[in-house]
Amino acid sequence: MVNRERNNQLLETLKLPENSECADCGLPDPDWASCKVGVFICLQCSGVHRSFTESGKVKSIQLDNWEDERLVQFMIGNGNLKAKKKYEAFVPPFYYRPHANDCIALKEQWIRAKYQREEFMSNKVTMHTTADREGILYKRGRDRKGFQERRFVLSRSEGLLKYYTKDNGKGPKGIIPIQSLNVMFQGEKIGHQHGLEITYMKDGQTRNIFVYHDSAEEIVAWYNALREARLHYLKTTYPQASEAELIPKITRNYSKVGYMEKTGPKKKEAFKKRWFNLDSGGRKLLYYKNPLDAFEKGGIFIGSKERGYAVQEGLPQGLKGNNYDCGIIIQTPAREFVLTCENVKEQREWLKALRGVVSQPMTKEDIIEEANFRRKRPK
Repeated sequence: MVNRERNNQLLETLKLPENSECADCGLPDPDWASCKVGVFICLQCSGVHRSFTESGKVKSIQLDNWEDERLVQFMIGNGNLKAKKKYEAFVPPFYYRPHANDCIALKEQWIRAKYQREEFMSNKVTMHTTADREGILYKRGRDRKGFQERRFVLSRSEGLLKYYTKDNGKGPKGIIPIQSLNVMFQGEKIGHQHGLEITYMKDGQTRNIFVYHDSAEEIVAWYNALREARLHYLKTTYPQASEAELIPKITRNYSKVGYMEKTGPKKKEAFKKRWFNLDSGGRKLLYYKNPLDAFEKGGIFIGSKERGYAVQEGLPQGLKGNNYDCGIIIQTPAREFVLTCENVKEQREWLKALRGVVSQPMTKEDIIEEANFRRKRPK
């Protein structure tokens, strides 16, 4: 039977600031513990620890008995801060540290890399850096919608990611410049939990390709290899910039995705359902007919309020469409974009995300990108 009084006393003893978040993903108020490495973790991360830890060494603070004094003293003598200094002593700057809302593949491989493989306990520079990487990934065809094996080759020195069909004599099927590459996990969107979305600029548009691998370790290794190549490019291109300035620019996730409906510039056209990706870092709201399309149908540059951009709730007077009570107006110096969301919850989330972009001042790079967007007439 659980001794709740003793458990509560233990919790009070261990309520230190460094133990207030999950040691592996940062989720607040972790209520599980790994008695093997001495860290406090959330429920999801505890499942990963349990998969490679002997029975009884992953315990619930609230639901399990803590009558073994040795385990209690072990947890008191360790904790998240000491474990971080030990197991994260030499994490490469490009290596992605997962957050609470990230996919399980990223979390699992981060946990295994730290505690099971102990990859970051010594300064082995070559372990996570490579000039080249090569391997097979399943890639979704642009025209044929199925996934097929493709050989991918990453060359950091060339600044290119190439992929080949089985007939290598014809050269690469595709060439992706590291300069404009971005990569993110999109398992739900792709339909495979180890799915990556890779984007890059091609002929003035954002080209999307979708890949996956059956092995979580392999796909996370590719993800971090691409991040390493991106950091190498940024350091070479901006030698005066500090590492701290460059790390946020390596890769970025979409801040909001989902379906909305939009009308045309004259506001007389019928509302059409489109899939939207909000890239807050790039200040772009791109829309597609289908989520897995190779190229966008159009896009909206989201500038700052100082430059005449605004995001409003509702629809223009006299205009109605599907879900007209969940409307959004994006005002730009060139025109208004009128959208409707599927429900009020989605409307609130989109308003918050879009207003977050508008509230951020624009950089010199943003102003250049704004000019490029104005040259293209949105559809």
